[in-house]
Amino acid sequence: MEQTHTSHNGTAAATPGAQRRVLVVEDDQTIVDAIAARLRAEGFVVQTAGDGPAAVDTAEAWQPDLLILDVMLPGFDGLEVCRRVQAQRPVPVLMLTARDDETDMLVGLGVGADDYMTKPFSMRELAARVHVLLRRVERATLAASTPRSGILRLGELEIDHAQRRVRVRAEDVHLTPTEFDLLVCLANTPRAVLSREQLLAEVWDWADASGTRTVDSHIKALRRKIGAERIRTVHGVGYALETPAP
Repeated sequence: MEQTHTSHNGTAAATPGAQRRVLVVEDDQTIVDAIAARLRAEGFVVQTAGDGPAAVDTAEAWQPDLLILDVMLPGFDGLEVCRRVQAQRPVPVLMLTARDDETDMLVGLGVGADDYMTKPFSMRELAARVHVLLRRVERATLAASTPRSGILRLGELEIDHAQRRVRVRAEDVHLTPTEFDLLVCLANTPRAVLSREQLLAEVWDWADASGTRTVDSHIKALRRKIGAERIRTVHGVGYALETPAP
């Protein structure tokens, strides 16, 4: 049985997730308790909320490092919570959905979610996804403080590594941290086909093939933002970033 180690003041002791704040927003108390117990055992500090308004208020007051957010909530749904929280300050969001509905997933990614999981899910995988999302934020912060010189230009597509900005035809395109990392991964070897498993390992640090639908949904969200023609699907294999002919 997992044990939660706490310091004298009741907060999580020094473990890999120590002192990182996670807000769990879910109206099913059984699920809330299970997620909170697992994350506390991993060393995270956890707060919970059971409806949309409480989630927004708690996020504003508590300033979490990450949100785990159910789509279906009383008050207003998780998509609206995500919109309002992201308007306050950017924060990584892992969305939970009871339906394996790709439309819902794309809408969630479109309002600022970074990843999603479909119920039922394993607590082991959820904890792994949380660690991955927080590592991605750390990498983005490091990249901003140690900028790479120059801007990568692939035709009308520009990728600014230092500022983590993307432009298409000189117009800024807003990408989530996950979408940016996915685009950079494809752009590092333009026109080369990368398998879903390769992208999952490189971008998500997740080697389980069960997560490849996550890749597919993020690719679709990315296409909607930079243009569908820029990412080629190789059926049964993976994806490639198309570039203008030399």
